[in-house]
Amino acid sequence: MFTGIVETIGTVSALETHDETSSGGGGTSLTISDCGPILSDAHLGDSISINGTCLTITALTPTTFKVGISPETLRRTNLSSLRPSSPLNLERAVSASTRMGGHFVQGHVDTVATVVARTPDGNAVTYRLRPRDAGVLRYVVEKGYVTLDGASLTVTAVADGAAGWFEVMLIAYTQERVVMGGKGVGAEVNVEVDMVGKYVEKSVRGYFEGREGGEMGVLERMVGRMVEERLRGR
Repeated sequence: MFTGIVETIGTVSALETHDETSSGGGGTSLTISDCGPILSDAHLGDSISINGTCLTITALTPTTFKVGISPETLRRTNLSSLRPSSPLNLERAVSASTRMGGHFVQGHVDTVATVVARTPDGNAVTYRLRPRDAGVLRYVVEKGYVTLDGASLTVTAVADGAAGWFEVMLIAYTQERVVMGGKGVGAEVNVEVDMVGKYVEKSVRGYFEGREGGEMGVLERMVGRMVEERLRGR
């Protein structure tokens, strides 16, 4: 679990598609440098958010660490487009003393979005993004949260539909402290929507579908009882 408050920006020092070392496991691995300040209390097996993707530390030095990347993660995220020297948003997993400055972030990327417009507004910048999977837009609401490359940001506008989009605004301070500040039109961004919306949708669907495990749903029972009481009152 993470907060979406980026702690530091690291740098890709190696991306190997067939890492045969014990820490690479024969698959794709990513080695990240320039991140010493967040590694002082890190251990092998710890979870860390890399551009909003929760990954496991498989090798560690005082200033670098390595993670393995599964095929599913490569398909679902923008990590496959990384190159040596690419910058990355980094955040350690929350602890009992962590201040929840952003929102609850799982590090489970839902889709990738493409920057379709970048518009300066004073010293801020508005980004318009079009998600690859337009279905996630039902979880994106104006003034709600969205996680972009691991950074918790506030949605400023949404347009639903197959060609839908949403917008966020980055103030000058944020532009300097997250990788999105350096991205332009055409760049891809990892997107994780607010998990609360997913739970609410599932609960409401369960009520309206009316049946679960062969038993009458709560909403159906309530409606039936109201009808019966109304008929008895006639």
